[in-house]
Amino acid sequence: MPLTRIALSNPVAVAVGCILLVIFGLISLSRLPIQMTPDIERPSITVSTAWRAAAPAEVESEILEPQEALLRDVPGLERMVATAGQGSGSISLEFQVGTDINRVLIEVINRLNQVQRYPVDATEPTIRVGDEDFAKTIAWFSLRRAPGNEQPIEGYQDFVEQVVKERIERIPGVSSANPQGGRPYEIRISFDPFRAANIGVDLSRIGQQLGENNDVSAGFREMGRRSYTLRFAGRYSVADMENLVLDWREGRPVYLRDVATVERVMRDRRALITHNAEPTIAMNVIPEPGVNVLEVMGELQAVVAELERTHINPAGLTIKQLYDDTVYITQSINMVATNLILGMMLAIGVLWWFFRRFRATMMVALAIPLCLLFAFLVLDAADRTVNVIALAGLAFAVGMVLDAAIVVLENIVRRREAGEDIHTAALKGTGQVWGALLASTATTVAIFLPVIFLQDEAGQLFADLAVVISAAIICSLLVAITVLPAAAWRFLGDRPLTDRHAHWWERGTRVIMDVTGTRRRRWAWIGGLTTVPILIGALLIPPADYLPEGQRNFLFGFLVTPPGLGVDTAETEIVAPINERMRPLLLESGNGETADGDGPRIEDMFLGYFGGGIFFGAVAEDPKRFDELLGFVNGVAVQGIPDTFGGANRAPLFIGRGGRSIQVDLQAADFEELLVAGQVGFMALNQALPGANIRPLPGLELAEPELRLIPDDRRIAEAGWTRGQVATAFRALGDGAFLGDYFDGDRRLDIVLRREGWSTPEELMGTPLANPRGEITTLSELARLEQTAGPNQIRRVDRRRTLSLLVTPPSDMPLETALDIIETRVSPQIRAALPADGIITYRGTAEAMGETLRNLSGSFLLAVVILYLLIAALFRSFRDAVLVLLTLPMATVGGIIGLNLAGLATGQAMDMLTMIGFIILLGLVVNNAILLVHRSREGEREGLGRREAVETAVRQRLRPILMSTTTSLFGMLPLLLMPGAGTEVYRGLAAVIVGGMAISTLFTLILLPSLLRLKEEVRTA
Repeated sequence: MPLTRIALSNPVAVAVGCILLVIFGLISLSRLPIQMTPDIERPSITVSTAWRAAAPAEVESEILEPQEALLRDVPGLERMVATAGQGSGSISLEFQVGTDINRVLIEVINRLNQVQRYPVDATEPTIRVGDEDFAKTIAWFSLRRAPGNEQPIEGYQDFVEQVVKERIERIPGVSSANPQGGRPYEIRISFDPFRAANIGVDLSRIGQQLGENNDVSAGFREMGRRSYTLRFAGRYSVADMENLVLDWREGRPVYLRDVATVERVMRDRRALITHNAEPTIAMNVIPEPGVNVLEVMGELQAVVAELERTHINPAGLTIKQLYDDTVYITQSINMVATNLILGMMLAIGVLWWFFRRFRATMMVALAIPLCLLFAFLVLDAADRTVNVIALAGLAFAVGMVLDAAIVVLENIVRRREAGEDIHTAALKGTGQVWGALLASTATTVAIFLPVIFLQDEAGQLFADLAVVISAAIICSLLVAITVLPAAAWRFLGDRPLTDRHAHWWERGTRVIMDVTGTRRRRWAWIGGLTTVPILIGALLIPPADYLPEGQRNFLFGFLVTPPGLGVDTAETEIVAPINERMRPLLLESGNGETADGDGPRIEDMFLGYFGGGIFFGAVAEDPKRFDELLGFVNGVAVQGIPDTFGGANRAPLFIGRGGRSIQVDLQAADFEELLVAGQVGFMALNQALPGANIRPLPGLELAEPELRLIPDDRRIAEAGWTRGQVATAFRALGDGAFLGDYFDGDRRLDIVLRREGWSTPEELMGTPLANPRGEITTLSELARLEQTAGPNQIRRVDRRRTLSLLVTPPSDMPLETALDIIETRVSPQIRAALPADGIITYRGTAEAMGETLRNLSGSFLLAVVILYLLIAALFRSFRDAVLVLLTLPMATVGGIIGLNLAGLATGQAMDMLTMIGFIILLGLVVNNAILLVHRSREGEREGLGRREAVETAVRQRLRPILMSTTTSLFGMLPLLLMPGAGTEVYRGLAAVIVGGMAISTLFTLILLPSLLRLKEEVRTA
């Protein structure tokens, strides 16, 4: 072996190479960003447009439909989901994986520029790369009034946006900060319609006159030695706006102050948020993809502490961090690092037990840090991150990287025990097993290729695992054929070596040869070990889940409220009762009271209302009592609230497409029939999935109260108006007609014209208006009022109105089981209620799971094909490759048995991450078979008979097979057995690999000799 010969000739160069690897590996480790999980991204773009005081139907027709018409055929578009709400609309564009997002972004911008017009008071569309980022929050902060501050907390919204938000968003690695719960300011012109009508003021002219009063520059003029800028200060200040001259009557001006007052006030209350039952402004912080979350959090907390000292406290406020995602990240990273160290210690202990020589054990153990540091080097070069998945890959690699070193050193020691000098033993011992090691390394690395090229969520998650293990395995081969021979030559020397367990290997060889000694026995073993595992696996395979829920200490929930519920009513009838029920569990409430009773304590809790429903979250003081807290919230806190339904769940660890929810989309042309089908589906889901959390998007009825004005064109024309002018007047009687904006030297504020004081439809319709003809008319003379109902939100998927039922199954129910129940028991009832053109589709996690299952099945088959072809090429025999692959059924059933045992002990499900374990298992279990087949065929080429060749192979490879398997198993046991934060990510994967390797190794030592000894009697004869 040339590399081995070079290493033996210059051991100093080998040592220098190891030192350099350690140095650069540590440098790479210090440079790598730290995250909880790898970034999971599906190319998407979100377009958001705000239109104050607009109803969902107007947002749909005036904003979303024109945008959809231009965006419907953007190249690579897979799905377009539009949502029209009160005062805003958004479109989410989801593209095929691999789409060039920069090119698509330019295309989207160009198409949106072709929209002919937007309403005058609608904002320009905001375009953001990525989907809704709310679930990616790493921190929540609460700002409340300090003791003695009597100002309403809602009035600090502008302060928080200008001071706190802007400073936080300047932190490197922060994508956005979003304060919520406050009320921005506006310039409000509150008019008296009776005084305006009495004077004869046409309200439609106020906006036109304000728009004509702007600051105008007149250029420059030199006078003497100076150049002067000429400016006409035509814009009114807030203080002077009341002096706006509306008309000239009988030689006297009619001022705006004669019919209205102008003031800077907070906008109407549309939402509220409480923290620990006290009013607050809450703010979440979202990081950029790929950043070191721990570093970002450290800088964020330092900036918040500085702002608290310099701005927040002087303003009479206090700030507290409610949620810190890095706590769970740190716990998970520490947990997997601890498991990695325990695995290393166990593997080294197993090595020592087999070798009973300290130097030999340390030489093999040297492969662990070298391979792990090389993996960090590759992660850095590949622009990856340190996360739970990557570290779990390192922990899995601890036992795997020892295989090559064990085989090499064991062969060197065996040749020394036979009497060869150390140089010859090192050179020939390495060369003798080089072919088998190359085959096992190539197959193990090749098995990860399908995983690396998977482009769905599971592929993105496990690319780090594939990169880490592949890099470590390749490095282990290089270490085994260069570092280990040089170390053996230097440290083993010429001292005599004996195997204290030689009698075990002899006895084991005799047993194996005896149980496969006759033709009948061999065929019985072959038939049983290839067919029985398939039958057992088919019976025991558990239903599939998507991604593990995680064990975050963060509860998040949602309550659907009655349509049209006012903020004040929501506060008194829903928010306040829930807060009162939760208050006894709070460690310390806003009024200084401490928790009482023996229930699970709440460290922090927030609750908010935003028109569409109530959302709430809580953090338990003791994470071990989180399930008790969740049971209390769902069983007590939110129960019995009139006209509401919903519940809470543990915040998911993985975002993906909908977390752990199945989204049932119903589409039909007739929206009222769609609502009927949605009601049928909602009831059927509650009956079929007791304990599930079901949330309709939007509501299940058109019950948003609506006062609809039907114009009378003849009367409008007779009054000298147009429909548009009447509409402006009508808006002034509601939330206010937008007249323009005002720059106060700091920011722009909306100027709105608005009537105050009416509280009944009769008062509204009796509002007097002066028309352009100088006559007085009421609104009832110009239009007819209808009291009706409309939607509070409109959803459109691919340009069709859609009603979605978001189903979160109970945590103990696999997603595949829930989806099967929905398809077999619920869907037929929904279809019966849908019209002929109605369709049902499954999105979110259901769609992602189906896609991932198809991809993983294809990857599994592709991995088997790759294994077969590689082994056939390395062995130069298609038949021998078949012999190796016949060990796979045993490995698969071993993995299923291991997973079922883990499920009984911990509730572990067969999720998408666990399924990757079956692919990894393929590359591991064939290594033992490769060693036996390679040595057996080598013996036959040396002139041994079939029986002698197989016996020699078993005797010489039994010790390294048991050593490598045992070290791998013990290296992975902490991942399987140790409970803690983050272990749910890799526990199932460890169960599959440990179970598969244990059972396959045990029976491979019987199956392979049985296969290799076929036709032995014919050869002997």
